[in-house]
Amino acid sequence: MPDEANSETNLALVRRYLDEAWNRGNLAVIDELMAPNYVRILPLPAPPLDREGQKRRIAGFRTAFPDLHLDVEQLLAQGDLVAFRILIRGTHTGPFQGLAPTGRSITLTATDILRIAGGQVVEHWGNLDELGLLRQLGILPTP
Repeated sequence: MPDEANSETNLALVRRYLDEAWNRGNLAVIDELMAPNYVRILPLPAPPLDREGQKRRIAGFRTAFPDLHLDVEQLLAQGDLVAFRILIRGTHTGPFQGLAPTGRSITLTATDILRIAGGQVVEHWGNLDELGLLRQLGILPTP
């Protein structure tokens, strides 16, 4: 039963991260939920991010998409790992990675895996539908 209790604690931590940091823009929660040695692994060739880098990443998305909202579609825990699949929605009304606002709405998916130790996230891997994002923003043509 201790593993089940630990899984519930880890699931609650990840739910809090998604809601507070991403949906509400409370970046201070990152220092509480992510370990000092936290590392966020992005798809190559992007370099890994530390806690401050992850804060900047979230802030960049929230500046570009002020109405950004993540809906959890699946959330699973096993041992020290939590996996989630989310649906991301927002409207591009602010600058994003050098792109002027387009006013376009986006709907994307992302799948992430987080490793938790000592009540904090220590490793975080994730894949965002970047191709879908570029298409929805009009940077790449839709097939």
